[in-house]
Amino acid sequence: MSRLTELLRQARKADKQLGDDLEKEFAALLKRRTFGLVFEQHQPEVVELPGRTVRRGDKVRVLPPRGEVKPGDQRLWRVEQIERVDGSRVAHLLELDAEEPETQSVITDDLVVVAEFNDRIYPGLVETGRVERGGDKPFHTVINAENYHALEMLTYTHGHSIDAIYIDPPYNTGARDWKYNNNYVEGDDDYRHSKWLAFMERRLEVARELLNPEDSVLIVTIDEKEYARLALLLEQTFPAARIQMVSTLINPAAVARAGYFGRSDEYYFFVMQGTAGARPLPLPGEWVTTAGRTHKGEIRWDLLRKSGSSPTRAGHPETFYPFFINLDGKSIHSVGEPIGVGADRHATVAPEGTFAVWPIRQNGTEGRWRLKPATVRKVLEAGCIRIGTVKGETTPIYYLAEGERAKIEAGVYTVIGRRSDGSVETSTLALAERNTVPGTQWRIGSHDATQYGTRLLLNFMPDRKFPFPKSLYAVEDALRFFVKDKPYAVVLDFFSGSGTTAHALMRLNKQDGGRRQCISVTNNEVSADEQRALRRQGLRPGDEDWESQGICDYITKPRVTAAITGKTPEGEPIKGDYKFTDEFPMSEGFEENAAFFTLTYEAPLSVRHNRAFERIAPMLWMRAGSQGRIITDLGEDGWDVAETYAVLGNLDQAGDFVARVAEEESVRTAFIVTDDDSAFQMVCRDLPSAVLPVRLYESYLQNFMLRGGR
Repeated sequence: MSRLTELLRQARKADKQLGDDLEKEFAALLKRRTFGLVFEQHQPEVVELPGRTVRRGDKVRVLPPRGEVKPGDQRLWRVEQIERVDGSRVAHLLELDAEEPETQSVITDDLVVVAEFNDRIYPGLVETGRVERGGDKPFHTVINAENYHALEMLTYTHGHSIDAIYIDPPYNTGARDWKYNNNYVEGDDDYRHSKWLAFMERRLEVARELLNPEDSVLIVTIDEKEYARLALLLEQTFPAARIQMVSTLINPAAVARAGYFGRSDEYYFFVMQGTAGARPLPLPGEWVTTAGRTHKGEIRWDLLRKSGSSPTRAGHPETFYPFFINLDGKSIHSVGEPIGVGADRHATVAPEGTFAVWPIRQNGTEGRWRLKPATVRKVLEAGCIRIGTVKGETTPIYYLAEGERAKIEAGVYTVIGRRSDGSVETSTLALAERNTVPGTQWRIGSHDATQYGTRLLLNFMPDRKFPFPKSLYAVEDALRFFVKDKPYAVVLDFFSGSGTTAHALMRLNKQDGGRRQCISVTNNEVSADEQRALRRQGLRPGDEDWESQGICDYITKPRVTAAITGKTPEGEPIKGDYKFTDEFPMSEGFEENAAFFTLTYEAPLSVRHNRAFERIAPMLWMRAGSQGRIITDLGEDGWDVAETYAVLGNLDQAGDFVARVAEEESVRTAFIVTDDDSAFQMVCRDLPSAVLPVRLYESYLQNFMLRGGR
């Protein structure tokens, strides 16, 4: 190591950049795993940012001539200088990563800014529309962005506060269904799986920072192409989580494939953090198996004899004792005491008119009871011990566990009588009242992706198609197990595609009056076939006619809008009814709010000097709960107070600002714009204790400064 360190020092002395790059690669090699899921990390991903104004210092690519279908020059260039020539902005470029770099001058209209994923970004948001039918409810948000950069942005607004993430990532089928470094990944790419893992790992690592570590879930859907690799990646990325895979039927007809079994299902991975777990729910009969007394709506009587781990007498003398049953077998006379280590049970003399029952296992060996005698006597007195079919000393004894006894106390079950042995008889639950957690094989008709994904989407946008949308009801059901008891849950989908997750959350809100909100992130990518046609027309990414055909503008935003308003993009009432859990006409829409944004890339100097406030403003609003209006202008007074947050830009007006914040009980966050820490502390002292002060732009700049260059 010392020799290598010395060589790195010499390299840095000769060429600082070369030395730094070598040291970075060396550090990456040291971190490389030698066991578990091992894959190539590949070069950092690159994303083009069409529409972003070209600035000095930017990395750029030169676009192919308009009308050209073939990919253009993929080399990266740095903008060294920009000048105006005959009314046009001309950039002077220097080639990057070349031994003998070239230079050239290009009109900025023929350039596209490029961001590498190890570059620092300073994000902002520009609102592109909204729909409001939900009164004071929080807004669902749809963000048009490369999802990695959107996740980075959310570390400032929602760090460790997301309740659930649902994602339907690219399945890596080889059918040009996703891009890596701006190129579609082909089926014959030898590094296809490795690229997919690198692509997913980067996003999952940031997603981990967004999830609430104490109680949250990540739900990932996948098919057989990558499920095994995904399982290992999730284990490595979320080592403390509990992970379970569910198989779910999505196509009852099955898709026939030559030489293969017909494909009819896919897989859900549930990554449960902290106390998160699938909550028992009242499920329709299709979910409920006929096996098991609980599933029949009856209270559950369990065998008192211990099974599972440590089921024998050895090492547990305090739970080896007899029950004395009256000779008619109809009632319990009394409960004996433990007979001690090594004592022969046959030496125990039963009271006259009784026989002894012991915890004898099916193989004839001595087991043990689950409860100690003192506890058993209390449970017996409450009527929660029951005699099974009489079999002499092996007669089974049943009891109601603590959870079942609590259901009686809570009124879930009522006592309607007692048997001859004194045990309680209880009411049964109707199907709609039964709380159940299903198994890992879901064969639910409403999860048919053709019927309730593709065809349902056509109700909302009759002339628009989206490949393989999820069943609305499948997403709704998957989320319900984790957010049913969280009416204020924040749910994120950073592969939102057609917007099914937001739509599903609206249905959940309608069913119980919840105020859950969904953050949907999708890019505005145009499909491979559509791209060729648009390029032949002389269009490029960033052009209005091109962007209007992208996923976000053409599918996601219109679908979310249609779901809320009950009208198609053409203004016609949506035909058809919702089914299953909540049935009503789709034309009724939802009492919900949604706002649409596009991610921007800001210059840190502009942010620090308060020249980017209008683009930072939506992020402050999201951090404060995405409720009410967005403060976009501080006006002449230099401050403003909205429904849930406030912003102070002019510290000379701090007195009036603090007084107004104190009047608004719903305000929970105050953003203070100042470079002076003492001034910030002065304002903090005067604010109400329930209001969280945040310093701008220090908190923003520090967040993204620390994240950059990773």
